[in-house]
Amino acid sequence: APAPSHPAPPRVPLWHHYLQAIRSRGAPRAQDFQRAENVLLTVLERVHALDPRFVVDYSRGLEAFQFALRSSEDPLAMEVPLWVDAEALLIEEPEAAQPGDGPELCRLGVPGEGAGLERWTTDDIFTASSEGDAKCRGHIVPSKVLCVLRDLLVAAIVHCKHHSLIAPGSLNAASLREEQLHLCLLVSSGWRTVSFHVVPVVRRRLGVPALEGAQQMPGFPEGSLRRVLSQGVDLVPASAQLWRTSTDYLLTRLLGELGSLQGHRLDSLSILDRVNHESWRDGGRTDGLTFGHLKMVLLWASALFPAPEDWAELQGAVYRVLVVLLCCLATRMLPHFLRPQHNLLQGSGLDLGAIYQRVEGFASQPEAALRIHATHLGRSPPPRVSSGLKALLQLPASDPAYWATAYFDVLLEKFRVFSIQDEDRISAMQSIFRKTRTLGSEES
Repeated sequence: APAPSHPAPPRVPLWHHYLQAIRSRGAPRAQDFQRAENVLLTVLERVHALDPRFVVDYSRGLEAFQFALRSSEDPLAMEVPLWVDAEALLIEEPEAAQPGDGPELCRLGVPGEGAGLERWTTDDIFTASSEGDAKCRGHIVPSKVLCVLRDLLVAAIVHCKHHSLIAPGSLNAASLREEQLHLCLLVSSGWRTVSFHVVPVVRRRLGVPALEGAQQMPGFPEGSLRRVLSQGVDLVPASAQLWRTSTDYLLTRLLGELGSLQGHRLDSLSILDRVNHESWRDGGRTDGLTFGHLKMVLLWASALFPAPEDWAELQGAVYRVLVVLLCCLATRMLPHFLRPQHNLLQGSGLDLGAIYQRVEGFASQPEAALRIHATHLGRSPPPRVSSGLKALLQLPASDPAYWATAYFDVLLEKFRVFSIQDEDRISAMQSIFRKTRTLGSEES
């Protein structure tokens, strides 16, 4: 008798199949990160024992969350807070600073009066003022702080290896000799090697007035922007003498807030980061967009498309992020989410035209990049996205007229513009964002 036939299991749509493959690697990646981080934290604990001015930061749950989202192998930041009251220091902006140059630069001065700062006036990290200023004794110098931290890391690694606190071969410190604004350490975790950029950081409790406008952005849980931005910004080395403000922690917190919402916001980021790494950057062999770029695009897309239904369907969520990404590449303008006057693509050295072609190719024919294995597509390939840029966004079934707007035609037109001047690109991008936010508030 013939064997009873069983119905074939339902076929998983290509986009969800690709997402499942990424998710299946998320837990092992998080475990690899945790093991690598534990090795580095053990070393940093010894650094703190040698010099209490450098503190160990254990509150890094968000970093593990972000690492699990990624497929790319870009270096991870490991911040080492300085044990100093930042509010007691003098924040001095350089005279040559111009608005729009990027993150604000400053020097960290030690006031002439005030107790508790003696440990920050030693010659190894401090340069006395030559002007005899009674208000400022001198400055904490980033290059000196990095030099001290590097020597401490070397001594701590030797100690930890000698006392078997870390496994042999688990940490490679050869790149510590490089003269950079961070200290690079390679940590082995199983078969994976995790690259960390160790950065000294000055924690500040005060927020920055320039960030207040970002609190009005739609698309985030109520009160989340105000809550996140109230945590203040940090200072990290910008040059041998100057520090700069850093909003990396705030951006990661905002990413976590998006994860609390229903929909496929973070899934779209995971998919595009994987496609970027494997396809647009040839498995990481060529320069291109980073996870940080894509994260910034997602934050903008979440504000530009704040409606929950915009993110309810996976493919539609990915294409909303793609629309913003293509617009940024075409206008050569990716504003920082918290400091829109700072263009993250300016001075990047990337071939934005070539990247645009790859991203647009994926948008018009995604199945080739979504192929995890030849057998995953079955006998018949899925239908291609129809030609034309208007197919880049899936229309919400609940409201097909949502995209029948003049601004969307303008947005699509801007994708093809490459010859306009930088000033016009900035104005065009800001105009698009402004029109989109206005439209979103009117539609809602």
